[in-house]
Amino acid sequence: MTPETHEPQTADEKFDDEHYPAYTMGRAAEMLGTTPAFLRSLDETGLIEPERSSGGHRRYSRSQLRLATRVRELVDQGTGLDAACRIVTLEDQLQDARNHISTQDDSELAAG
Repeated sequence: MTPETHEPQTADEKFDDEHYPAYTMGRAAEMLGTTPAFLRSLDETGLIEPERSSGGHRRYSRSQLRLATRVRELVDQGTGLDAACRIVTLEDQLQDARNHISTQDDSELAAG
């Protein structure tokens, strides 16, 4: 669900890129109010695939942290981790489908 590779960017582009892996696991866990183990579990489910530093440490982007936040909210409400990951995946697929339909409708209206 996340981009695999990044081309070199300027500092300004990195600040604006929500997919740039700027956060270490410890910092990401702190920001989310969770544990590194929770983030590792999201990696194990395949929902979030963090990039790795040259030393092999996980690095997370803002978009990945937003996704992790959505899963954490469901888990905090009592939903199992696997189910929460599936729910978030299905919600994203539904939104993508709605966006696609909207784009098609707009194209048909423009055509006439």
